[in-house]
Amino acid sequence: MFVEFNWIGALTDSPILLVLVGCSVITLGFALERVVYFRKRSGDADATLIEALKAVRDDQIKVAITHCGNNSHPMGKVAATTMAGFLTAPRETEEIMQVALSQQKLLLERNTGMLGTMAAIAPLIGLLGTVWGIMRAFHAMGAAGAGASSLVASGVAEALVTTAAGLVIAVPAVMLYNHFNRRLNIMLTVAENHTRSLCVALREKDAAASAVAVAQMVKASTNTDKIGQANSPQETATAVAG
Repeated sequence: MFVEFNWIGALTDSPILLVLVGCSVITLGFALERVVYFRKRSGDADATLIEALKAVRDDQIKVAITHCGNNSHPMGKVAATTMAGFLTAPRETEEIMQVALSQQKLLLERNTGMLGTMAAIAPLIGLLGTVWGIMRAFHAMGAAGAGASSLVASGVAEALVTTAAGLVIAVPAVMLYNHFNRRLNIMLTVAENHTRSLCVALREKDAAASAVAVAQMVKASTNTDKIGQANSPQETATAVAG
């Protein structure tokens, strides 16, 4: 059926079929671009988290930031930006992380909207082509007379090809759109969870350092009091002798 179909004639006679061919090329191009992009961003976020946590616990914050920055996964950029912000503005860590996540989301969502658009409009364009083709077939029948039923049949068959073409474009576009959306949501969730784990480690490190500093201050104050108490009897005796 498809081998015997006059594709060249259909493309020549139906401008809507040409539009569908253009839609298929656009869909394929954006899909390949997103596949390549997501593959480039698929770094090992778990391994980077382990290395960064070890560096944080060893009080090597800049090393942890470098580990994260070298990872192509969205978690790397988000974690590096958030930890760098933690060093300068600890109270603004949450806002810094949300801004970094939003920036990564924009990069991951780029061109996926075009796939969704193609998935939505391709069947409608195909339906338009079918209606247009049927109108042309009946017009040809009216011009040729009542004995042109075969002409109508062939015209309707050609018209229905546009609907089939629209569905052939729309089905893969919907699948790819949903796949990319699911993948970007997973990547952003991993980035947020791992970044929060690093922030918790940083706060624990700060809390431990603060506790040590407070303990040293208390110890120093206690030693000062003891020295003062030890010197009091001597000062009293000196005052009496004077």
